[in-house]
Amino acid sequence: MDDKFQAIEQKFERLTADLGDPAVIGDRSRFSAVARERSQLEPLVEAWREFRKARDDLAGSQALLEDKDPDVRAMAKDELPTLQARVADLEGRLKILLLPRDRNDDRDVILEVRGGAGGDEAALFAGELLRLYMRFAERRGWKVTLMDVTEGAAGGIKDATVTIAGAGAYSALKFESGVHRVQRVPATEAQGRIHTSTATVAVMPEAEEVDVAINPADIQMDVMRSTGAGGQSVNTTDSAVRLTHKPSGVVVKCQQEKSQLKNRAMAMKMLRARLYEMELEKQQAQRDAARRSQVGTGDRSEKIRTYNFPQDRLTDHRIGLTRHNLAAVMDGDVEDVIGACRAWFQAEQLKGELGPAKAQA
Repeated sequence: MDDKFQAIEQKFERLTADLGDPAVIGDRSRFSAVARERSQLEPLVEAWREFRKARDDLAGSQALLEDKDPDVRAMAKDELPTLQARVADLEGRLKILLLPRDRNDDRDVILEVRGGAGGDEAALFAGELLRLYMRFAERRGWKVTLMDVTEGAAGGIKDATVTIAGAGAYSALKFESGVHRVQRVPATEAQGRIHTSTATVAVMPEAEEVDVAINPADIQMDVMRSTGAGGQSVNTTDSAVRLTHKPSGVVVKCQQEKSQLKNRAMAMKMLRARLYEMELEKQQAQRDAARRSQVGTGDRSEKIRTYNFPQDRLTDHRIGLTRHNLAAVMDGDVEDVIGACRAWFQAEQLKGELGPAKAQA
Protein backbone atom coordinates (compact mmCIF):
# COMPACT_ATOMS: atom_id res chain seq x y z
CA MET A 1 0.00 0.00 0.00
CA ASP A 2 2.92 2.34 0.73
CA ASP A 3 4.16 2.30 -2.87
CA LYS A 4 0.70 3.08 -4.20
CA PHE A 5 0.18 6.06 -1.89
CA GLN A 6 3.69 7.38 -2.44
CA ALA A 7 2.97 7.45 -6.18
CA ILE A 8 -0.33 9.24 -5.54
CA GLU A 9 1.44 11.77 -3.27
CA GLN A 10 4.09 12.44 -5.92
CA LYS A 11 1.40 13.01 -8.54
CA PHE A 12 -0.44 15.35 -6.17
CA GLU A 13 2.74 17.39 -5.66
CA ARG A 14 3.32 17.57 -9.43
CA LEU A 15 -0.23 18.81 -9.95
CA THR A 16 0.25 21.39 -7.19
CA ALA A 17 3.39 22.63 -8.92
CA ASP A 18 1.56 22.74 -12.27
CA LEU A 19 -1.03 25.12 -10.82
CA GLY A 20 1.77 27.66 -10.39
CA ASP A 21 3.14 27.13 -13.93
CA PRO A 22 2.47 30.20 -16.14
CA ALA A 23 1.85 27.91 -19.13
CA VAL A 24 -0.90 26.08 -17.23
CA ILE A 25 -2.34 29.28 -15.76
CA GLY A 26 -2.61 30.72 -19.27
CA ASP A 27 -4.54 27.71 -20.58
CA ARG A 28 -7.97 27.94 -18.96
CA SER A 29 -9.20 24.44 -19.81
CA ARG A 30 -5.92 22.81 -18.78
CA PHE A 31 -5.81 24.78 -15.52
CA SER A 32 -9.37 23.65 -14.75
CA ALA A 33 -8.53 20.00 -15.48
CA VAL A 34 -5.39 20.11 -13.30
CA ALA A 35 -7.25 21.80 -10.44
CA ARG A 36 -10.06 19.23 -10.64
CA GLU A 37 -7.66 16.27 -10.63
CA ARG A 38 -5.70 17.75 -7.72
CA SER A 39 -8.88 18.29 -5.67
CA GLN A 40 -9.87 14.65 -6.23
CA LEU A 41 -6.49 13.44 -4.93
CA GLU A 42 -6.32 15.83 -1.96
CA PRO A 43 -8.48 13.77 0.48
CA LEU A 44 -6.39 10.67 -0.31
CA VAL A 45 -3.10 12.45 0.25
CA GLU A 46 -4.23 14.10 3.49
CA ALA A 47 -5.50 10.78 4.86
CA TRP A 48 -2.26 9.05 3.81
CA ARG A 49 -0.13 11.64 5.59
CA GLU A 50 -2.24 11.32 8.74
CA PHE A 51 -1.96 7.53 8.58
CA ARG A 52 1.81 7.64 8.06
CA LYS A 53 2.29 9.95 11.07
CA ALA A 54 0.02 7.81 13.26
CA ARG A 55 1.88 4.67 12.21
CA ASP A 56 5.23 6.30 13.06
CA ASP A 57 3.86 7.38 16.45
CA LEU A 58 2.71 3.82 17.09
CA ALA A 59 6.12 2.39 16.14
CA GLY A 60 7.80 4.90 18.48
CA SER A 61 5.53 3.90 21.37
CA GLN A 62 6.16 0.22 20.73
CA ALA A 63 9.90 0.86 20.83
CA LEU A 64 9.54 2.64 24.18
CA LEU A 65 8.09 -0.55 25.67
CA GLU A 66 11.71 -1.78 25.79
CA ASP A 67 13.00 1.35 27.56
CA LYS A 68 14.97 0.88 30.78
CA ASP A 69 12.90 3.50 32.61
CA PRO A 70 9.73 1.88 34.05
CA ASP A 71 7.86 5.20 33.94
CA VAL A 72 8.55 5.53 30.23
CA ARG A 73 7.42 1.93 29.64
CA ALA A 74 4.21 2.57 31.59
CA MET A 75 3.49 5.76 29.63
CA ALA A 76 4.07 3.95 26.30
CA LYS A 77 1.80 1.10 27.39
CA ASP A 78 -0.99 3.55 28.26
CA GLU A 79 -0.71 5.30 24.87
CA LEU A 80 -0.64 2.09 22.85
CA PRO A 81 -4.43 1.31 22.64
CA THR A 82 -5.27 4.86 21.50
CA LEU A 83 -2.56 4.84 18.83
CA GLN A 84 -3.53 1.36 17.61
CA ALA A 85 -7.17 2.43 17.28
CA ARG A 86 -6.19 5.56 15.36
CA VAL A 87 -4.00 3.61 12.94
CA ALA A 88 -6.81 1.09 12.36
CA ASP A 89 -9.34 3.90 11.80
CA LEU A 90 -7.12 5.73 9.32
CA GLU A 91 -6.32 2.50 7.49
CA GLY A 92 -10.06 1.89 7.08
CA ARG A 93 -10.52 5.42 5.72
CA LEU A 94 -7.73 4.87 3.21
CA LYS A 95 -9.30 1.65 1.95
CA ILE A 96 -12.64 3.42 1.43
CA LEU A 97 -10.94 6.31 -0.38
CA LEU A 98 -9.34 3.79 -2.74
CA LEU A 99 -12.70 2.29 -3.74
CA PRO A 100 -13.67 2.81 -7.39
CA ARG A 101 -15.32 6.20 -7.59
CA ASP A 102 -18.90 6.57 -8.82
CA ARG A 103 -18.54 8.72 -11.92
CA ASN A 104 -21.90 10.34 -11.19
CA ASP A 105 -21.08 11.52 -7.65
CA ASP A 106 -20.34 15.11 -8.68
CA ARG A 107 -23.43 15.45 -10.85
CA ASP A 108 -26.52 17.45 -10.09
CA VAL A 109 -29.69 15.57 -9.22
CA ILE A 110 -33.22 15.20 -10.52
CA LEU A 111 -35.37 14.11 -7.59
CA GLU A 112 -38.94 12.83 -7.88
CA VAL A 113 -41.37 12.31 -5.01
CA ARG A 114 -44.70 10.52 -5.52
CA GLY A 115 -47.50 9.71 -3.12
CA GLY A 116 -48.00 5.95 -2.79
CA ALA A 117 -50.46 3.85 -0.82
CA GLY A 118 -52.64 5.80 1.55
CA GLY A 119 -54.68 8.28 -0.48
CA ASP A 120 -54.75 11.84 0.91
CA GLU A 121 -52.40 10.97 3.76
CA ALA A 122 -49.85 9.64 1.26
CA ALA A 123 -50.05 12.92 -0.67
CA LEU A 124 -49.52 14.90 2.53
CA PHE A 125 -46.50 12.75 3.44
CA ALA A 126 -45.07 13.11 -0.08
CA GLY A 127 -45.30 16.89 0.31
CA GLU A 128 -43.47 16.70 3.63
CA LEU A 129 -40.73 14.51 2.12
CA LEU A 130 -40.28 16.98 -0.72
CA ARG A 131 -39.88 19.79 1.80
CA LEU A 132 -37.40 17.66 3.78
CA TYR A 133 -35.10 17.30 0.78
CA MET A 134 -35.49 20.92 -0.24
CA ARG A 135 -34.58 22.06 3.29
CA PHE A 136 -31.61 19.66 3.35
CA ALA A 137 -30.42 21.10 0.04
CA GLU A 138 -30.77 24.64 1.38
CA ARG A 139 -28.67 23.71 4.43
CA ARG A 140 -25.97 22.51 2.01
CA GLY A 141 -26.16 25.70 -0.03
CA TRP A 142 -27.44 23.89 -3.12
CA LYS A 143 -29.81 25.38 -5.67
CA VAL A 144 -33.29 23.82 -5.84
CA THR A 145 -35.59 24.31 -8.84
CA LEU A 146 -39.15 23.02 -8.89
CA MET A 147 -39.73 21.46 -12.32
CA ASP A 148 -43.23 20.07 -12.00
CA VAL A 149 -45.81 19.40 -9.29
CA THR A 150 -49.28 17.86 -9.15
CA GLU A 151 -51.09 18.85 -5.98
CA GLY A 152 -53.23 16.46 -3.95
CA ALA A 153 -56.97 17.06 -3.56
CA ALA A 154 -56.68 17.54 0.23
CA GLY A 155 -53.22 19.12 0.26
CA GLY A 156 -49.76 17.72 -0.20
CA ILE A 157 -48.66 16.45 -3.61
CA LYS A 158 -49.47 13.53 -5.86
CA ASP A 159 -46.07 13.90 -7.49
CA ALA A 160 -43.32 16.48 -7.90
CA THR A 161 -39.97 16.80 -9.64
CA VAL A 162 -37.13 19.10 -8.61
CA THR A 163 -33.57 19.63 -9.73
CA ILE A 164 -30.89 20.02 -7.05
CA ALA A 165 -27.62 21.57 -8.18
CA GLY A 166 -24.53 21.64 -5.99
CA ALA A 167 -21.19 19.99 -5.27
CA GLY A 168 -21.68 16.32 -4.36
CA ALA A 169 -25.48 16.41 -4.69
CA TYR A 170 -25.80 12.94 -6.21
CA SER A 171 -23.15 11.52 -3.88
CA ALA A 172 -25.21 12.60 -0.87
CA LEU A 173 -28.71 11.80 -2.12
CA LYS A 174 -28.29 8.64 -4.19
CA PHE A 175 -29.16 6.32 -1.29
CA GLU A 176 -32.55 8.02 -0.77
CA SER A 177 -34.24 6.19 -3.65
CA GLY A 178 -36.95 3.80 -2.53
CA VAL A 179 -40.24 3.56 -0.69
CA HIS A 180 -40.56 5.69 2.45
CA ARG A 181 -43.25 4.68 4.94
CA VAL A 182 -45.02 6.89 7.48
CA GLN A 183 -46.96 5.70 10.53
CA ARG A 184 -49.10 8.28 12.33
CA VAL A 185 -52.63 9.43 13.15
CA PRO A 186 -53.89 11.50 10.20
CA ALA A 187 -55.54 14.85 10.93
CA THR A 188 -58.76 13.46 9.39
CA GLU A 189 -58.82 10.38 11.66
CA ALA A 190 -61.59 10.95 14.22
CA GLN A 191 -60.93 7.81 16.30
CA GLY A 192 -57.21 8.33 16.75
CA ARG A 193 -56.13 5.22 14.83
CA ILE A 194 -52.60 5.00 13.43
CA HIS A 195 -52.46 4.74 9.63
CA THR A 196 -49.60 3.55 7.44
CA SER A 197 -48.95 5.35 4.15
CA THR A 198 -46.09 5.46 1.69
CA ALA A 199 -44.33 7.74 -0.74
CA THR A 200 -41.72 6.89 -3.36
CA VAL A 201 -38.49 8.83 -3.86
CA ALA A 202 -36.40 8.53 -7.04
CA VAL A 203 -32.96 10.17 -7.26
CA MET A 204 -31.32 10.37 -10.68
CA PRO A 205 -28.01 11.91 -11.76
CA GLU A 206 -28.52 14.65 -14.29
CA ALA A 207 -27.41 13.34 -17.68
CA GLU A 208 -25.59 15.24 -20.40
CA GLU A 209 -26.50 14.98 -24.06
CA VAL A 210 -23.37 12.89 -24.64
CA ASP A 211 -24.57 10.32 -22.06
CA VAL A 212 -27.85 9.51 -23.78
CA ALA A 213 -28.56 9.63 -27.50
CA ILE A 214 -32.24 10.41 -28.09
CA ASN A 215 -33.72 10.21 -31.56
CA PRO A 216 -36.09 13.20 -32.01
CA ALA A 217 -38.42 10.92 -33.99
CA ASP A 218 -38.89 8.82 -30.81
CA ILE A 219 -40.35 11.73 -28.86
CA GLN A 220 -44.00 12.74 -28.82
CA MET A 221 -44.56 16.25 -27.49
CA ASP A 222 -47.90 17.48 -26.14
CA VAL A 223 -48.56 21.01 -24.93
CA MET A 224 -51.25 22.07 -22.47
CA ARG A 225 -52.16 24.78 -20.05
CA SER A 226 -50.33 24.78 -16.74
CA THR A 227 -52.31 23.82 -13.65
CA GLY A 228 -52.10 24.84 -10.02
CA ALA A 229 -51.27 28.09 -8.31
CA GLY A 230 -49.21 30.58 -10.24
CA GLY A 231 -48.84 34.10 -11.49
CA GLN A 232 -50.13 35.89 -14.53
CA SER A 233 -50.50 33.77 -17.69
CA VAL A 234 -49.94 30.46 -15.88
CA ASN A 235 -53.39 29.09 -16.69
CA THR A 236 -54.07 31.04 -19.89
CA THR A 237 -51.31 29.87 -22.24
CA ASP A 238 -50.32 26.45 -23.59
CA SER A 239 -46.87 26.53 -21.96
CA ALA A 240 -46.79 23.20 -20.10
CA VAL A 241 -44.95 20.46 -22.00
CA ARG A 242 -45.29 16.68 -21.78
CA LEU A 243 -42.76 14.47 -23.54
CA THR A 244 -43.32 10.77 -24.22
CA HIS A 245 -40.34 8.62 -25.18
CA LYS A 246 -42.10 6.05 -27.35
CA PRO A 247 -39.51 3.20 -27.24
CA SER A 248 -39.35 3.13 -23.43
CA GLY A 249 -42.77 4.55 -22.53
CA VAL A 250 -41.15 7.13 -20.21
CA VAL A 251 -43.31 10.24 -19.76
CA VAL A 252 -42.08 13.54 -18.28
CA LYS A 253 -43.85 16.85 -17.79
CA CYS A 254 -42.69 20.38 -17.02
CA GLN A 255 -44.83 23.45 -16.37
CA GLN A 256 -42.51 25.61 -14.27
CA GLU A 257 -41.78 28.32 -16.85
CA LYS A 258 -44.16 30.57 -18.79
CA SER A 259 -42.15 29.84 -21.92
CA GLN A 260 -42.99 26.65 -23.79
CA LEU A 261 -39.41 26.48 -25.10
CA LYS A 262 -37.94 26.64 -21.60
CA ASN A 263 -40.34 23.98 -20.36
CA ARG A 264 -39.40 21.75 -23.28
CA ALA A 265 -35.68 22.16 -22.47
CA MET A 266 -36.32 21.27 -18.83
CA ALA A 267 -38.46 18.29 -19.83
CA MET A 268 -35.65 17.04 -22.08
CA LYS A 269 -33.26 17.28 -19.14
CA MET A 270 -35.67 15.17 -17.06
CA LEU A 271 -36.09 12.65 -19.88
CA ARG A 272 -32.33 12.25 -20.34
CA ALA A 273 -31.93 11.62 -16.60
CA ARG A 274 -34.67 8.97 -16.58
CA LEU A 275 -33.21 7.13 -19.59
CA TYR A 276 -29.68 7.42 -18.20
CA GLU A 277 -30.80 5.92 -14.89
CA MET A 278 -32.51 3.05 -16.70
CA GLU A 279 -29.26 2.30 -18.53
CA LEU A 280 -27.29 2.42 -15.27
CA GLU A 281 -29.74 0.01 -13.66
CA LYS A 282 -29.44 -2.40 -16.57
CA GLN A 283 -25.63 -2.31 -16.41
CA GLN A 284 -25.67 -2.80 -12.63
CA ALA A 285 -28.00 -5.80 -12.88
CA GLN A 286 -25.78 -7.40 -15.50
CA ARG A 287 -22.64 -6.75 -13.42
CA ASP A 288 -23.80 -8.16 -10.14
CA ALA A 289 -27.37 -9.35 -9.79
CA ALA A 290 -26.71 -10.67 -6.30
CA ARG A 291 -25.91 -7.27 -4.80
CA ARG A 292 -29.48 -5.95 -4.84
CA SER A 293 -28.92 -3.43 -2.07
CA GLN A 294 -26.02 -1.69 -3.73
CA VAL A 295 -26.03 1.67 -5.42
CA GLY A 296 -27.92 1.92 -8.67
CA THR A 297 -30.15 -1.14 -8.49
CA GLY A 298 -33.19 1.11 -8.57
CA ASP A 299 -35.25 -1.32 -6.50
CA ARG A 300 -38.23 0.89 -5.70
CA SER A 301 -40.33 -1.87 -4.09
CA GLU A 302 -38.31 -2.14 -0.90
CA LYS A 303 -39.44 -0.05 2.06
CA ILE A 304 -36.15 1.55 2.91
CA ARG A 305 -37.27 3.78 5.77
CA THR A 306 -40.08 4.25 8.29
CA TYR A 307 -41.10 7.54 9.92
CA ASN A 308 -43.05 6.59 13.06
CA PHE A 309 -44.59 9.75 14.53
CA PRO A 310 -46.21 8.25 17.69
CA GLN A 311 -42.76 6.94 18.70
CA ASP A 312 -40.91 10.03 17.35
CA ARG A 313 -38.65 7.62 15.47
CA LEU A 314 -37.01 7.25 12.07
CA THR A 315 -35.73 3.76 11.15
CA ASP A 316 -33.64 2.96 8.09
CA HIS A 317 -34.28 -0.74 7.51
CA ARG A 318 -31.29 -1.26 5.22
CA ILE A 319 -28.63 -0.30 7.76
CA GLY A 320 -30.50 -0.81 11.05
CA LEU A 321 -30.28 2.88 12.01
CA THR A 322 -32.75 4.46 14.45
CA ARG A 323 -32.97 8.22 14.92
CA HIS A 324 -35.34 10.25 17.09
CA ASN A 325 -36.61 13.87 16.90
CA LEU A 326 -38.76 13.58 13.77
CA ALA A 327 -39.58 17.30 13.85
CA ALA A 328 -35.93 18.08 13.08
CA VAL A 329 -35.76 15.29 10.49
CA MET A 330 -38.76 16.62 8.59
CA ASP A 331 -37.12 20.06 8.62
CA GLY A 332 -34.15 18.67 6.68
CA ASP A 333 -31.84 17.74 9.56
CA VAL A 334 -30.80 14.41 8.05
CA GLU A 335 -27.05 14.89 7.61
CA ASP A 336 -26.32 12.09 10.11
CA VAL A 337 -28.79 9.69 8.45
CA ILE A 338 -27.39 10.33 4.98
CA GLY A 339 -23.81 10.03 6.28
CA ALA A 340 -24.60 6.72 7.99
CA CYS A 341 -26.11 5.34 4.77
CA ARG A 342 -23.06 6.37 2.77
CA ALA A 343 -20.70 4.76 5.32
CA TRP A 344 -22.71 1.51 5.38
CA PHE A 345 -22.84 1.16 1.61
CA GLN A 346 -19.12 1.97 1.35
CA ALA A 347 -18.38 -0.77 3.89
CA GLU A 348 -20.47 -3.22 1.87
CA GLN A 349 -18.69 -2.18 -1.30
CA LEU A 350 -15.35 -2.67 0.44
CA LYS A 351 -16.33 -6.21 1.40
CA GLY A 352 -17.15 -6.88 -2.24
CA GLU A 353 -13.83 -5.45 -3.42
CA LEU A 354 -11.75 -7.38 -0.89
CA GLY A 355 -13.66 -10.65 -0.99
CA PRO A 356 -14.81 -12.66 2.07
CA ALA A 357 -11.35 -13.83 3.15
CA LYS A 358 -9.67 -10.41 3.03
CA ALA A 359 -12.69 -8.57 4.46
CA GLN A 360 -12.51 -10.72 7.62
CA ALA A 361 -8.79 -10.31 7.99
